[in-house]
Amino acid sequence: MEGKYEGDIGHDDHHNPCVEIAMEIHKVETPPKRSSLQKLKNRLKETFFPDDPLRQFKGQSTKQKWLLGFQYIFPILQWGPNYNLNLLKSDVVSGLTIASLAIPQGISYAKLANLPPIVGLYSSFVPPLVYAVLGSSKDLAVGPVSIASLLMGSMLRQEVSPTQDPLLFLQLAFTSTFFAGLFQASLGFLRLGFIIDFLSKATLIGFMAGAAIIVSLQQLKALLGITHFTKEMGLVPVMSSVFHHTKEWSWQTILMGFCFLVFLLVTRHISIKKPKLFWVSAGAPLLSVVVSTLFVFVFKAQHHGISVIGKLEEGLNPPSWNMLHFHGHHIGLVIKTGLITGIISLTEGIAVGRTFAALKNYQVDGNKEMIAIGVMNVVGSTTSCYITTGAFSRSAVNHNAGAKTAVSNIIMAVTVMVTLLFLMPLFQYTPNLVLGAIIVTAVVGLIDIPAAYQIWKVDKFDFVVMLCAFFGVIFISVQEGLALAVGISIFKMVLQMTRPKTVVLGNIPGTDIFRNKHQYQDAVSVPGFLILSIQAPISFANSNYLNERILRWMQDYQEEEETKNHSDLRFVILDLAAVSAIDANGVMFFQELRRVLEKKGVELVLVNPVGEVMEKLQKADGTHDLLQPTNLYLTVGEAVSSRFSSMKVGSC
Repeated sequence: MEGKYEGDIGHDDHHNPCVEIAMEIHKVETPPKRSSLQKLKNRLKETFFPDDPLRQFKGQSTKQKWLLGFQYIFPILQWGPNYNLNLLKSDVVSGLTIASLAIPQGISYAKLANLPPIVGLYSSFVPPLVYAVLGSSKDLAVGPVSIASLLMGSMLRQEVSPTQDPLLFLQLAFTSTFFAGLFQASLGFLRLGFIIDFLSKATLIGFMAGAAIIVSLQQLKALLGITHFTKEMGLVPVMSSVFHHTKEWSWQTILMGFCFLVFLLVTRHISIKKPKLFWVSAGAPLLSVVVSTLFVFVFKAQHHGISVIGKLEEGLNPPSWNMLHFHGHHIGLVIKTGLITGIISLTEGIAVGRTFAALKNYQVDGNKEMIAIGVMNVVGSTTSCYITTGAFSRSAVNHNAGAKTAVSNIIMAVTVMVTLLFLMPLFQYTPNLVLGAIIVTAVVGLIDIPAAYQIWKVDKFDFVVMLCAFFGVIFISVQEGLALAVGISIFKMVLQMTRPKTVVLGNIPGTDIFRNKHQYQDAVSVPGFLILSIQAPISFANSNYLNERILRWMQDYQEEEETKNHSDLRFVILDLAAVSAIDANGVMFFQELRRVLEKKGVELVLVNPVGEVMEKLQKADGTHDLLQPTNLYLTVGEAVSSRFSSMKVGSC
């Protein structure tokens, strides 16, 4: 830019009617022409292939392309050839460490899903092996997780009782897992990962916190020794059941459960304060299981009010493809359960993987992760496993234990395999109370108060969304609370689309810079000009609102003119730099606005329309009234300089 305003254009100019303004005016360039097919191709590429996965194949030989293709599908082929003994040592340590956590958690989470405890161990054996071959994360530790277990158990229990018809319940759990995996893998294959972005951070924080409280309250059955417990998940029915069955409370169970719960919480606190002592909390659950089991066995505590797991089957995962139900009146239930648990577990798994990848400065491919987790669950559903994903607690232990590759998952799976083959009789006397204490300790970490406070400081509407998810889960149900929060988030997004922000710009004195008058208090109006910035795409959803809002800005200008004796409004300048796209309604909005302003004796001036906007306006402007050179400028400063000059020359 050359030159600047001569004189103070922010104040009344009646005493200086002829103000000269020197500024070089730049032409607004027309974007290069592209065919509709090229536009469609570019739009599809940016929607489905923003990471450009085919970039690595450019300029490669046919043999190299095949090798890169196999490595893309099976990431183990990338790092496998360079695997060495030093990496194995680190992975063995981390694998054994997470196995000590995975075994008690697997048993506990299966009970949370109203499934036989052995299914939790099955789900900690096959899925990690599949993920080790297909997954791209070095730190993700795979297995059952609390939230997905709770969701599956509560949703299936609405139609089928896990106690009265356990076989059908198990069949529905495997079928739901199949549909969850199919949905997850489809998102990856079709590159539709942006769908899971509809679960905002605020929604997830509120949902996780509410679910953590519900999960913890459900454990009161085991920690208090209650035998007749409600099947509902809400806060009110659970607490009502607790206090209506006080006669069933067992002081032996309460004392023992309280001791183990305190022990587990203390070890968790130690590991949080001193991350190098991660092994303290990692080994605490297995130690609790061993000690409590020995205690029950030695003192015959099962005869004194302490309920135990009972005998568990030995052996590896039996096939379950013959148990999948793709017909009958429960098909709608399993599809819905698979869809919801699939989205939640996928969101958690990818978030955990990306979190630890950022700490180690490597990238996790979201689409490959979706495929890996999806295939893992499809295979799992045919091998007696229920929904699994990357667990945060296990992955944190895996990361802190020094895992180098996905081999740590293989080591964990082998350890679980040994347990399934030889150690199952040892769990016969494991008390249910210690499993409840393990679950409570694991889900406490899902209540993220600092993150909630940060949301409150940044965005009050997001905080309301978070509270809706939280209270919806607690007082209504897990899935309905989640649906409520997602609905409110979508409503917020629609509100932002239909009511885009429009601000009045003023001139920073002594410069050719124009900024929001509300934000910059020293920015001043230019007499005869109403300068507005539209800060959103213009579409059918907001074109009518924008038209009404601009006319209201003009009315405000006229009222201000009457009080401050400003000159009449001559120009409305629209800064379109932030308008990334328009549709047919958007084009009609500009045409209609120009006609309305003409009748009022006001000119419409457009500033810096981006390529797509410029192109569509050109195609619609058959009479060349809208995009005349005197009505189209590169910057607001140039537009004001040029039109202000012509206005003054005309008045001289």
